[in-house]
Amino acid sequence: MSTTDAGVATITFTEADLDRHAAYVTHAPTRRWLTGPGLPGGGDLFSFEALRRDGLRTVADSTADTGGGPAAELRDQLVIGGVRAVGGLEGESVLLDGATGEVSTAYFLHDRPDLTEASPLAPSLRLLVRFAAATDELAGLRGQFASYAGRYGQQVAADAARQLLAVFEEGIREAAEETGTHGESEAGKESGAGEDSGADGEGWETTPLFWRIAAVIRPLALVAGPSTRSGLAVDLPPRLLEEEFGTGAVVRFEDVDFPAALVHEPTRRFLREVGLPEDGVWFGLDTDVPLPTLAQYYADERESVFRTADVPARDRLPEGAHRLIRLGHLLEDTSLVVDGTTGAVFAWSEAETVLRPLNTDVSTLAFTLWLIHREKSLDAEYDLTDAYEHLAAAMARTLAAVDPLAVDPAPRTPDDDGWRYWPEMFEDEAGGGLCA
Repeated sequence: MSTTDAGVATITFTEADLDRHAAYVTHAPTRRWLTGPGLPGGGDLFSFEALRRDGLRTVADSTADTGGGPAAELRDQLVIGGVRAVGGLEGESVLLDGATGEVSTAYFLHDRPDLTEASPLAPSLRLLVRFAAATDELAGLRGQFASYAGRYGQQVAADAARQLLAVFEEGIREAAEETGTHGESEAGKESGAGEDSGADGEGWETTPLFWRIAAVIRPLALVAGPSTRSGLAVDLPPRLLEEEFGTGAVVRFEDVDFPAALVHEPTRRFLREVGLPEDGVWFGLDTDVPLPTLAQYYADERESVFRTADVPARDRLPEGAHRLIRLGHLLEDTSLVVDGTTGAVFAWSEAETVLRPLNTDVSTLAFTLWLIHREKSLDAEYDLTDAYEHLAAAMARTLAAVDPLAVDPAPRTPDDDGWRYWPEMFEDEAGGGLCA
């Protein structure tokens, strides 16, 4: 095996390398790809470090031989890498069928490898690399997506989604023509995404769900643009929240609702002119009384509950509680607060007495709530959660493109442990998570 510089390394193999695994890599185009263009050493979606570290290994070699071992049809497939989880970790494994050249993903339960099931990813390594490169180009607004740089809004996102999906559909059609297969494949037995993506043809239905999710979710980051008028982190299209949640579901505040501690004018203006949805997913506004500071809220509402032994609530609140304005609640006993001086948005956990970053400011908070509601609408129609882990990762990446702080585990407050609310909620499939 040969590589170039780590980080941007191209991973290739010699014929001698492949001959040592002759029984497992018999597909001629796959052999040519591994000895020629190879696989990228970097990228946003996949890591092929397993190849650099271990060389070509079969599923049987890579899993514990307990619980009956992996299914017979998987044992001789090659583990060539993994799907990156947010934060650079690997999620599901990427498998290569050396006899057909097809690529799939699988999550291994190492104590029960017999339960492992593979999901289609790409008909070939060539298309896997092409699809991954196109998705990375969209994320970076370069290459074939360079024309979208500096353009934002719902129509821009829809156009980018259609263009990305077209890349995937074209590749799947090419593969079908090369192999002489047409119609619905195994990859097309799951249903897909939405009207805004232009997903309405046979090409959509035969594209693996991993890429359909990428085409639907990743372009949504283009809805929010860098701030030119709001003074906050991003500018949102006019009436974005009303169109998604309904006019009567968006609450705008008046100056009389603001405590004196809310001196950050861009935040005041956003809450007055744009507002927030009253009842979002995993979030609810408090609209019955004027917005209190966190210190006032506990003095008026929670003193008896939050008191521990003889320690009053005010002595257990975070530093600066007098300037943290409570907008509403997240999980039980978790307050959503905004710093009245800086506009930063935090989650205050009463049970853990920890203040953690939530969003950069109210503009990216609003985008997050919109993104979640949009995803659930799409899932209700197109079953995106059939590939739940991939959907959760795509949501986290899309949020990170607009608000990196929301998914960054780097500590930001004295007691911050790196736990981040939105990514954790995305990943909580057992609790309902992103399911409609």
